Amino acid sequence: MTIRGIDQLDVAGKTVLLRSDLNVPLDGTTITDDGRIRASVPTIESLTKRGAKVVILAHLGRPKGEPEAKYSLAPAAVRLGELLGQPVHLCSTTTGPEASALVASLHDGDVAMLENVRFDARETSKVATERSDLAGEWAALGDLYVSDGFGVVHREQASVTDLAKLLPHAAGYLVEKEATVFSALVKDPARPYVVILGGSKVSDKLGVVENLLKCVDRLLVGGGMAYTFLAAQGFSVGNSLLETEMIDTVRNLVAQATANGVDVVVPVDIVIADAFAPDANTQIVSADSIPDGWQGLDIGPRTRELFAEKISDAKTVVWNGPVGVFEMDAFSAGTRAVAEAMTQIDAMTVIGGGDSAAAVRLLGIDEAGFTHISTGGGASLEFLEGKTLPGLAVLED
Repeated sequence: MTIRGIDQLDVAGKTVLLRSDLNVPLDGTTITDDGRIRASVPTIESLTKRGAKVVILAHLGRPKGEPEAKYSLAPAAVRLGELLGQPVHLCSTTTGPEASALVASLHDGDVAMLENVRFDARETSKVATERSDLAGEWAALGDLYVSDGFGVVHREQASVTDLAKLLPHAAGYLVEKEATVFSALVKDPARPYVVILGGSKVSDKLGVVENLLKCVDRLLVGGGMAYTFLAAQGFSVGNSLLETEMIDTVRNLVAQATANGVDVVVPVDIVIADAFAPDANTQIVSADSIPDGWQGLDIGPRTRELFAEKISDAKTVVWNGPVGVFEMDAFSAGTRAVAEAMTQIDAMTVIGGGDSAAAVRLLGIDEAGFTHISTGGGASLEFLEGKTLPGLAVLED
């Protein structure tokens, strides 16, 4: 995959339309994790220092194609301005005369942001002409396009794919790094190659599991999806999260793994609770002994040791999905153990975005201890699944 980077663009005096990923979690108007905003800063600073006028396109949440106050990018614009040390001028519209006027008022080195691109239904339309019409309105505002929102490159959307077709384009530092890291994981990972998968559902990650079984040495399974793996062994899982319809599929996956020489590691003990609540009654039981009325919410201490052992000699580790309900202190030890085990080895260690990245920050684990923390959970999974990501394909020379 050959993608032009921003260092190859002459941006002085040019208006650069920059697709960033500023889809941060909010508590009201308070940003609870600014990781994606911080990740966008190096590309913006490079462009402004070289004399570009930067106009940011981004989304937040899932508005239904029209403006919704709770999905305004205003908090992201404020935080980005703090990080850049300069104002980020937010347009109250996504397109139209106000957007044109704001862009026309910019000086070299200025930064502006258009309001949430998903406030316009054409952004995510399945009709190509609708997307291209919106992209055309944006293209009229600028000279160059830079893609730096890795969290959306697996989507065919106006600001991701259609706009790139209309202007000279390049990948920002973030997208360039993400593409380099995940290409290495797919093509020639150093071994032993260990993947840790958590999260709630097997069905969400079926494609990536099937693809990984062709190339990994060990697959460690935790989180809610582990209970379907345990049920496939004939164990009762009480009230734990379970996809009954996936049990036969999981049995087939395990059989395929065995045939491929892949070591599939599932929990041997579980922290269970009598309710999904931070103050629930808890106990630790063997994975084959979850009683009725109780539910598994974290891996147990023996499993933490087992997972750490399986990680200890790895040369490549990818982690996607927490192995317990890390947001509650009582059920965070497993996720912490996985993260800490990854920081203690001499290997390429990659966190595949989403809740895993959020967990690292919430638990206060030093991000410098990992080779790479992805900003795109869905995009990283699809990359590992072997899919072509349209937002990257359109950037290829």
